[in-house]
Amino acid sequence: MKFSYNWIREHVPALDTPARQLERLITMRTAECEGIEETGALLADAVIARVTSVEPIAGAHNVKATVETGRYGQKVVICGAPNCRAGMLSAYVPIGKKVINGIESDGMLASGAELGVSRDTAGIIEVTGETGAPLVSCAPDSIIEIDNKSITHRPDLWGHYGMAREVAAILRLPLRDPMRESLLPGAPAPIKVAIEDLDLCPRYSALVFENVTVRPSPLWLQYRLTAIGLNPINNIVDMTNFIMSELAQPMHAFDRDLLHGDTIFVRRAREGEYFLALNEQDYTLGPSNLAIADAKGAVALAGVIGGMDSAIVDSTTRIVLESACFNAASVRCTSSALKLRTDASMRFEKSQDPANTVRGLARALELLQELSPGIRLVGGLADQRRQIPPPPPILLPLDWLVRKLGKSVSALEVRDILERLAFGVAEHAPGVFSVTVPSWRATKDISVKDDLVEEVGRMIGYDFIAPQPPAVLTTVPPANEERAFHRWVRAVFADRGFTEVYNYSFVAEADARALGMDPADHVTVANPIAPNQSLLRMSLLPELRANVIENAKHFDAFRIFEIGREIHKQPAGLPREILHLAAAIYSKEGDGAAGLFEMKRAAECLMPGAELRPCAALPYEHPTRAAGINWNGAVVGRLFELHPSLSEGRTAMLDVDLTLVQLAAPKEKRYTPIRRYPSSAFDLSVVAGERELVGDLRGKLASLAGPLLQSIEYQRQYAGPPLAEGTKSVSFRLTLGSPERTLSSEEAGEIRARLIDGMRARGYDLRL
Repeated sequence: MKFSYNWIREHVPALDTPARQLERLITMRTAECEGIEETGALLADAVIARVTSVEPIAGAHNVKATVETGRYGQKVVICGAPNCRAGMLSAYVPIGKKVINGIESDGMLASGAELGVSRDTAGIIEVTGETGAPLVSCAPDSIIEIDNKSITHRPDLWGHYGMAREVAAILRLPLRDPMRESLLPGAPAPIKVAIEDLDLCPRYSALVFENVTVRPSPLWLQYRLTAIGLNPINNIVDMTNFIMSELAQPMHAFDRDLLHGDTIFVRRAREGEYFLALNEQDYTLGPSNLAIADAKGAVALAGVIGGMDSAIVDSTTRIVLESACFNAASVRCTSSALKLRTDASMRFEKSQDPANTVRGLARALELLQELSPGIRLVGGLADQRRQIPPPPPILLPLDWLVRKLGKSVSALEVRDILERLAFGVAEHAPGVFSVTVPSWRATKDISVKDDLVEEVGRMIGYDFIAPQPPAVLTTVPPANEERAFHRWVRAVFADRGFTEVYNYSFVAEADARALGMDPADHVTVANPIAPNQSLLRMSLLPELRANVIENAKHFDAFRIFEIGREIHKQPAGLPREILHLAAAIYSKEGDGAAGLFEMKRAAECLMPGAELRPCAALPYEHPTRAAGINWNGAVVGRLFELHPSLSEGRTAMLDVDLTLVQLAAPKEKRYTPIRRYPSSAFDLSVVAGERELVGDLRGKLASLAGPLLQSIEYQRQYAGPPLAEGTKSVSFRLTLGSPERTLSSEEAGEIRARLIDGMRARGYDLRL
């Protein structure tokens, strides 16, 4: 959400606090600011200038323009804008001299985009006014950006006037109300309003105007909207956006001549009702959508967007100006279901103040006199509403407030803070205030005394309240073995150079299909937050693959892992969630073997003694590089290389069920004393078929070695001359020892000979 410092200052005329300092105050007292963007810097020196002559430049598309600037005298400017012509008024900016096309150019004639007053880059800006005068109501501005999430509970802060009210309260300055409700006439309304359900639309107000002229907005209005990120369209539409940004009251203008009948209906849409929106998209509506309709059909989606069939066009001469309040949940459901989020829907979702509808119309009535000269109001205000009783006063015991706040505050200070925030304060009893909540804070913000404590605390400043832990007894929570196990797993992989990633629990259909997974097997999200997040993931691998593809654009090698839940559809009842670990080692170069061995090492650190057995590859696995992981009698996961068609480079991946891993882990750890006697080690190289599993060879050697074998480690393998084709030599290091004595050389030699004879008896040759 963007706020203009100049706009706030219009409502707080005495404001002289610099924008940077104000940003800090707003952050500490009201809402988190994300930064300040300076805009319109060239406007500080820009003046209205008249182009007195234009001469073409041979061999160039630019022209030589002589301009009279008034303040800066006559200047020669080289200009490339197609609309530069003698007699026009534009904006001159003294940016210095520069030689262009061999001619010295002194300053520039600026476009709207260059000045920051609009996004128009088609040509230099055309203005009206006196030569040498500054551009009317256009000055450099500071745009304060506020995190939307910090004001979701404050519908009043979605407009400049609400933020100005906060600034005035913080700095103890007077606030100027831009609205004059006395402008609204008391004559009969020329149009009727019929609300089907007052719970869905607590208030609907409208005015009718004639003799309307639709044209571009004046420069000051275009600048205001552009500075806060809105697109200027025309004077009528821009006026509604201006009021939405000022009073937080979304409005909409209908072309009266395109409406059928003399009644506006606020009703549930009919099943299958057709609606063409202003974004030129058509929608099929249903009873869950609230529609604004005329006698023919829907002309707007309540609180979301208007319709093309009644849109304002250049030929519009009569308008119906709508200012309404809609149920927040209804707007949110319609916006989410149609995947249509607008500036209006974002405000209505926060529960707007029904009293704001007529304030918006009164402000519009004043603005339209300037924006559309000659415009005439027809009749009076059409206003249908549900009578909403004011919220009951909140009793606020001052001793309770002090205890809750943790800081001594006087009754006088509490009253001053609340009254600055427009609360009504009366003494209900000694030491107890009766606080009346203003309507713009009563929708879903302030309802209990705890809310008032927050108001007092934030205005004092939480940085002035000494942090102090509560004086209460604490107890150590019971151990959570599962959480401790997950932390240990994270530590194991982080220690081996892996970076943890976090992904959404949603997956796109395309990503699921890429790995051979059927979208029909997934749980479908009824109301996805984005089109590419329509399924609940039944594997961590699709998103981990997406992480690999994205990171491969920036790194030649990396390691990542994620711990998350797979969500599996069940024939009946809720889905089943299974906690998994997925990891990936990517390398742009090489044949991928190193990555697989590194991943195997990581798996063995997690599951000491785990055994990998080749298995049939799944669609997303390399056809010859896939293995199941067996640990303590359970199959707990898979280790494989990602299929080459699914990513560039080589990606070794690990996917294990952490629930099975935790269950298979030994429950007891036995102490083994430090070895007191020296051990004896020797190497053996076994010649076997090239497809023989190293693990099988290791097992056969271990079974032949007997109880004195302390360890057996794979060293290396070799294939090539002088070995026969189709064979390989696999080398192991065997370590022998006894916990009770030192082995003699004869004992070690006997075991070595037994190993050699035993392997030869099983058909293997050994390289000695």
